[in-house]
Amino acid sequence: MIHAPLYLAPPSTNRIREHIHARRLGAILTPSSGNRVPEEGYWAADSGIFGNSYVGDEAYMDWLEERVEFADRCLFATAPDVPFNAFATISHSYPYLDRIRRLGYPVALVAQDHLEFCDWWRWEDFDCLFIGGSTAWKLSPAAAVLARAACAAGLWVHVGRVNSFKRLRYAAAAMDADSADGTLLANGPDKHLPSVLRWTWQLLLEEAPSLIDACRLVHDPYDGRYSLASGRTVTTAPRIPAAFYDSVQLTLL
Repeated sequence: MIHAPLYLAPPSTNRIREHIHARRLGAILTPSSGNRVPEEGYWAADSGIFGNSYVGDEAYMDWLEERVEFADRCLFATAPDVPFNAFATISHSYPYLDRIRRLGYPVALVAQDHLEFCDWWRWEDFDCLFIGGSTAWKLSPAAAVLARAACAAGLWVHVGRVNSFKRLRYAAAAMDADSADGTLLANGPDKHLPSVLRWTWQLLLEEAPSLIDACRLVHDPYDGRYSLASGRTVTTAPRIPAAFYDSVQLTLL
């Protein structure tokens, strides 16, 4: 059987909060959403930096500090990141990883494009790998391998922008994800709630894919909901000046 990742939704309606309290869903909150932490069940904190209403790094940290009494039910709190750029994300996120942990939250590093080529991070520095990035990278074998490696390292794995059964099935089978979220229940909460609950039951009743089906699943996860082109200029990894190598050679000599 394929396991079913816990689907996280904004706790914006009574019906959704009922399912969160019953732990059929989890909650995901951002500072700009205005939603309160549910009285029962699990929740996650997202900085909201991917949207257009980010409150700022320090305001986000203040928001987390105001909710520390609920940290024992929090699955993860994301560190501020830089969308679509793993190298810039590592530089930006690392000062916040330990700060968030010291507040009592499990901290999530948001995986962005080309993280597989960046060696500026360590598994032990965070508690959750949040698969973000462009759609093309998120659905790449590289992202799936990183997600499975995170599972093997004992970390929680979350996949963002999951808005269809096909994408949820991919997150479960190819990435072994523990949780997922998307904008579907933000844009039409009660309308789409039955669909999201049905996805979970479909996964629980579905047999594990055969080798052939698994290969198709990994190589064709695209559900057509997002453009595969990010629409942004891809930033390459920063290059080390040639003068650096000259100075190293002089030191060695």
